[in-house]
Amino acid sequence: MRVLKRRVLFTIAALASSFVAHAVDLPQTVVSTIENRIADEKLVGIVIGIVDENTTTYFSYGEKKAGDGESPDEHTVFEIGSISKVFTGILLADAVARGEVAYADVIEKHLPDGVSVPTRDGKLITLEHLSVQNSVLPRMPNNFRPKSALNPFADYTYEHLYECLGDVELDHDIGEKYAYSNLGVGLLGHLLERATGQTYEALVVERIAKPLLMPDTCIALNDDLQERLAPGHMGRRQVSNWDIPTLAGAGAIRSTAKDMTAFLSANLGYIETPLRNAMNESHRPRAQAGGAQMKIGLGWHILSAKGPGPVVWHNGGTGGYRTFAGFVKETRTGVVVLTNVGGAGHDDIGFHLLDPSIPLRNEVKHEEVNVPRKVLKRYVGKYELTPDFVIDVDLKGSQLRTQATGQQRVPIFPKSETKFFLKVVDAQLTFELDDKGKVTGLILHQGGANQKARRID
Repeated sequence: MRVLKRRVLFTIAALASSFVAHAVDLPQTVVSTIENRIADEKLVGIVIGIVDENTTTYFSYGEKKAGDGESPDEHTVFEIGSISKVFTGILLADAVARGEVAYADVIEKHLPDGVSVPTRDGKLITLEHLSVQNSVLPRMPNNFRPKSALNPFADYTYEHLYECLGDVELDHDIGEKYAYSNLGVGLLGHLLERATGQTYEALVVERIAKPLLMPDTCIALNDDLQERLAPGHMGRRQVSNWDIPTLAGAGAIRSTAKDMTAFLSANLGYIETPLRNAMNESHRPRAQAGGAQMKIGLGWHILSAKGPGPVVWHNGGTGGYRTFAGFVKETRTGVVVLTNVGGAGHDDIGFHLLDPSIPLRNEVKHEEVNVPRKVLKRYVGKYELTPDFVIDVDLKGSQLRTQATGQQRVPIFPKSETKFFLKVVDAQLTFELDDKGKVTGLILHQGGANQKARRID
């Protein structure tokens, strides 16, 4: 596979007459990994931006749209998904600095009168709890029932959000544990809307994008940005873009590699901005985040590895996109990775470029076998992993397919009569049978975890 585009741009520091620029190159191991993933249909297009004290460099591989032969570049628009949570954290810090809210504000302070909120043992959820992911609100709303899995958040309204807050029960003490929650950070974005009198998009544009000269960072796309949008994919199949009107703070932003390297440059201190203090506040570790090596600030996660310093990072994913942004203050280096394909994501590339002690992911090859259609048919049904996460399995012709709550439907392939694998993501399914051969559940193998789901239909 050929490299379709590589560009080198210089930061403001290049204006100094004594400045000597040095182009950044991708390690050959990274290039080979990208080429193999494109060949295996785990990537369609990818744009990488690298910021250091000398240069901003862009690399792109693959296609903007499967089969069109056009390569993406630093001006191509992607959905950045949950990287939006970092923007929400910075907006929170900025609103605190402006005196509009306080970290310790309880959520009911910024909700309409009459909206009930969850409590536990007399303790209330604060704005800071929402941003550092220890509000212990569920990952997704308990009333999340999209009309279309192709665009699952589009019909989720503020009325649904308020209803959810009145019904949800907390299963741990507030602030006790890390529990990643799209609901929580989506709620935070809405509370900032109510506290400031501006929409979430207006806050992002007016308070972050405009000051940092990020003209292509927004939610609603004009004609020019729509033309530059890389369609999302699952495998080589194009899928719908996602609209996230109510929980926008959790994942609604669209951006480009050029804008995102400007964002990283500001976080690293290369760009003078009135957001400097708010950004520094967002980087400060405030709580543990699921492991001894991981902490969390306002949105940003902070990973302590073996390298030169902690990696401050967040990733993102919507139906047809997987993204990564991160930086290491000690090396003054930032990396953004934008891809237009759903699935496992390519965080390992971003982590490895920031800290070579973090290895690239090994790709496991699975051999497909033939399984009779009558055997495949017995697996059709619904399997409950949690009450708000159900895996639906259907059969189209002789192709078994699966669809998880809020995700696209994708094919699965047999490696035995009971074991199946996905190609678009590094995950496998094992169907469980009782002594009579009846299918009772399945096990989802992903990310080193084995999670059981019982058959409910």
